[in-house]
Amino acid sequence: MSESRAPRPLPPLPTSPPVPARGFLVAVLTGLALSALADLFSLFAGFRYRAVVDGDAGFLTASEEELDAAASLYDTAARCQMVVLVPCAIVFVVWFFRMRRATGALAPDRFRSGPGWAIGAWLIPLANLWLPYRVAFDMWGAATVLPSDGGLPRTRLWPLNLWWGLFVAGILFSRIAGSEVDDAGTLAEVRDGVARYMVSDALHLLAAATAAYFAVQLTAMQRYKAVYGPYGAPPAQEAPAPSS
Repeated sequence: MSESRAPRPLPPLPTSPPVPARGFLVAVLTGLALSALADLFSLFAGFRYRAVVDGDAGFLTASEEELDAAASLYDTAARCQMVVLVPCAIVFVVWFFRMRRATGALAPDRFRSGPGWAIGAWLIPLANLWLPYRVAFDMWGAATVLPSDGGLPRTRLWPLNLWWGLFVAGILFSRIAGSEVDDAGTLAEVRDGVARYMVSDALHLLAAATAAYFAVQLTAMQRYKAVYGPYGAPPAQEAPAPSS
């Protein structure tokens, strides 16, 4: 019998790196917007509480009804923050994990840990103040387009650093404020603790805004590099001049 001359099947063509759907980015931005609104509500409630405590004639003249109403509003604002925080955090971490997988396909050598750390890094007490930043730093570098001249990539890190700095500062101020309020023995000490919470709320609000900017920029960088390759789109060639 003669050997079959049927052509061998060609190997499959390499697929393009994955491009995450825009729906998850929209969900993340929506969650961050809701979180920022909850922080604004808490700031308003904090200002109202301090206005009642620091009335024109001093907090000792404030009626019990006014103090109770202000404290109730502030407690409601705190509950709203917690209700919004949980789903927003879940959506953000899921998006973070999906972006880790997507950027990992662009430059696997840029990562110091596996994709699972995009979730696990958030769950380790104390270490979650640093480990997620390392994952985000690696993702940012993997999504950065390489220079065509072969030099080192010029990476703008300020969106990442600004977001993470505000995020960590907000957490630290919140813990300090919580400790002061728990140990408060007088209304004046509670008032000072509320002031610390207001600083924390302002930092969290700014962190939400910068997190949204970071998410938009990282997604745009990943999509651009996935479509045009590691060196980006080639420069447009100048059209030849018409002959006379």
